[in-house]
Amino acid sequence: MTASRWASVFSPFAVRSFRFQWSADLVTSWAFEMENVLLGWYIVVKTQSVLMVTLYGTMQFLGTLIAPFFGLAGDRLGQRTVICAIRACFVALSSVGTLLTLTDNLSPVLVLVIAGVGGLVRPSDTGIRNLLIAETIPPGILMRAISLSRITQDSARAAGALASGAIVLVLGMSVAYPVAVAFYALGALLSFGAGVPRPVRTHPLPKLSPFGDLRDAARAVWQHPQQLAAMIMAFALNMTAFPFTLGLLPYVARDVYGTTQAGLGYMVAAVACGSIVASVITTARAGSLSPARTMLVCSLVWHALLVVFGQVHGLAGGLVLLGLIGLAQMMCMLPLSLLLLRSAPVALRGRIMGMRTLAVYGLPIGLLGTGPLIDTLGFPATATLYGLAGTLATLAVLVRWREHLWARDAEANSG
Repeated sequence: MTASRWASVFSPFAVRSFRFQWSADLVTSWAFEMENVLLGWYIVVKTQSVLMVTLYGTMQFLGTLIAPFFGLAGDRLGQRTVICAIRACFVALSSVGTLLTLTDNLSPVLVLVIAGVGGLVRPSDTGIRNLLIAETIPPGILMRAISLSRITQDSARAAGALASGAIVLVLGMSVAYPVAVAFYALGALLSFGAGVPRPVRTHPLPKLSPFGDLRDAARAVWQHPQQLAAMIMAFALNMTAFPFTLGLLPYVARDVYGTTQAGLGYMVAAVACGSIVASVITTARAGSLSPARTMLVCSLVWHALLVVFGQVHGLAGGLVLLGLIGLAQMMCMLPLSLLLLRSAPVALRGRIMGMRTLAVYGLPIGLLGTGPLIDTLGFPATATLYGLAGTLATLAVLVRWREHLWARDAEANSG
């Protein structure tokens, strides 16, 4: 790759805000993945229950129902203000978890409480990251910036999972948890350098109803086929595909593969590495991809891989499939995010992305469904059912909005 090509790929780093945000997102994501692996494995070992594992995963997404109000707050107070407040909350909660661990007072119930409180704000963190990018990055390099930003989450997921497993094995959870707190704190500090200052207002904001503001955003989405299709796809993917990589991996590691926490770290890292490869591909090929087509095709591939994943009973084969799943997953989700951000009116962008976060509510619904199904039908049959359901949902979206999503000259397929 030529020097000019490399400069083009990394052009978002020329923006000061993006440099601060990328660093803040990296350490925050690292902290979250470390904490997630620590507490997820704690639940598995202490309770021996797949239902408790899925409940722990579900508690982390309670805030999906109030995410639009975070988006509204961002539109009115500034995205930087909101994300700094969210990350201060992460610091406080992880500090409580560390204190409970050091005093030997941690219990599965308290883990669920920590996950539930954090879950009120966590779903909005990713959405506001993208809003900050859209606020500070020129439209021509927006896709590259989103892809580079996503690398922070996936690289941290791989490194954080492996590091937490190694620290616990060698030094114990009482050492690993304080490390996560330190990363949360650094991420909160760096976040102050991201975004742009709010302009000084010479007139007060009109006193509008929050529900009226959200109704305006919902109307804008409903009237824009590209955004509506992306919203439905986001909900379907969270319900049928993400449960297998964002909630069930501790169960698969222990009860299907019979491996240890180190094996779980390898599994998390495999998904993340596949996602990093997808982010690199998307960054390099940002100008030549057809976003809507890429989203639909990769969704179909993703669900097909999930069906195969359910039939594999060895760690080695599972790691290969998880890497491919991570690749297909990110090649689907990055174009989806672009479709929403690029077509959203600037004045409504925070509220619309807050509504996008509501789609994450499909994940706890899907996770809660997997528990009884796995107990009744087994893991292979459950993976097959979810893979087929996701495939049908993707095909339904394609048929309904074919002219808006599949035509080469459609707005959704412009580079």
